[in-house]
Amino acid sequence: MTTTRARGLVLGLLLTLTTTLGAPAALAAPAAPDDWSKAVVDSTMKRHTPATLGGWSYTRGLYLYGQYLVYKRTGEKKYFDYIKAWVDRFVNGNGEISNNFTNLDSMRAATLLIILHTETGQAKYKKAADKLRNRFPGYPRTSDGGMFHAASKVGQLWADGVYMAQPFIAGYAKQYNETYGYDEAVRNLAAYFKNLKRDNGLLWHAYDEDGSEPWAKNPGRHSAEHWARAIGWFGMTAIDILEVLPANHPRRAEVIAMVQHLARGYQRHQDATTGRWFQVVDKPTASGNWTETSASAMYTFMISRGVERGYLDASFSAVSRKGYQGVLAKASLGSDGLTNIKDISEGTNVGNLSYYLARPRNTNDFHGLGAFLIMNEQLRKSGA
Repeated sequence: MTTTRARGLVLGLLLTLTTTLGAPAALAAPAAPDDWSKAVVDSTMKRHTPATLGGWSYTRGLYLYGQYLVYKRTGEKKYFDYIKAWVDRFVNGNGEISNNFTNLDSMRAATLLIILHTETGQAKYKKAADKLRNRFPGYPRTSDGGMFHAASKVGQLWADGVYMAQPFIAGYAKQYNETYGYDEAVRNLAAYFKNLKRDNGLLWHAYDEDGSEPWAKNPGRHSAEHWARAIGWFGMTAIDILEVLPANHPRRAEVIAMVQHLARGYQRHQDATTGRWFQVVDKPTASGNWTETSASAMYTFMISRGVERGYLDASFSAVSRKGYQGVLAKASLGSDGLTNIKDISEGTNVGNLSYYLARPRNTNDFHGLGAFLIMNEQLRKSGA
C-alpha cells in the first residue's frame, strides 16, 4: 500500500467517525469542590510546607487561623499539625519567641499561641503568649488610647491595625480569666472608630493625631480614601471581640453599634452586579477601580455573623448571600486540580486614589486565602 493511499484511508475513516459520532466535545472545566474550605487548605498545604509557608506575619497568622476553623469542623488532624509545625519554627521549648512586638502587624499570629496552648496544654505556648500580653501596658498610644500602628509611626491609627492586636488581647482575657484585655480591646476599637468614622457607614483608612503626615492635612487629620480591606479588618475585629466579650460588659452595646454602622455602609456600597465591593469602596465609577476579593469576604462574614447573633436585622442576610456568591465567583480550580482565588489586593500603605487602584491584583495572596476561609466557614454554617 502506497503512503498516499494509506493517508487517504486514515482521513476517510476519521471523516466517517466525525460524521457518525459528532465532533469531539471540549474538555469540561473541573467541577467545583463540595467543600471549598478543605480544597483551599489542601491546595495551600500542597504548595507550601510549614517551613516554606513564610515568616512570622499577620498574613500567615490570618490564613492559619482560617485553617484552624476548618480543622475544628472537620477534625482533620493534618490541618492542626501543620499549624503547630509552623508556630514551632518561632517558639522554642522554653516558650521563647524572638519578637519585640514593636508594631501591630507582628501581633496577629500570636492568636495561634492561645489556640495551641488550649489544644495541647504545652506551657511553652502560654509563655510565648505572655510575652505579648506583657507588651501591651507599655505600648505607645494616642492621647485617647489608640495603639500606634507601629512604634515608629507616632500618633498614627490605621483601621487594619485593630485586627492585628485586639482579638488577641480579648481572647487572652477570656482564656486566662482576666478583665484587662476586654477593656483594652474595646478602648482601642472606640478610639479608632471615633477618629476614622464617616457618616456614610465607612471608615477612613488612617488617622494621624498631630496632622503632620502629608495625607492628614485636613481638619479631621485622616487619609483621603475608604480602602476596602482596612474597613473589613475593623468589621471582623468588632465581631471577634463580641464573641468573647462578657454579656454584661458596660461597652458591649458600643461595639454592636460599630457593627451596625459598618453594615449600613456595606449594604449601601455593595456592587449590584457582582455582589462584591470595590477596592476604593465609595468610588465604583472611578477609572480603574475593581472589586476586591479579600474585603468582599470580610464584609460578607461580618454581616452573616451579625445577623446570626442578632446584631443586625434579618434583612441583611440578602447582602451576605449576594456577597458570598460574588466571592465564590473569584474561586476556581486550575488544571492541576488546585484552587485559585484571584483579585486579592497586595498589602497596602496609606495612599491616594491612584495608589490604591494600582495595587497588584494577586491570586492566592494570603490576605485573601485567610479571609475566604473565615467567610466560607461562617456561610457554610448559615446555609447560604
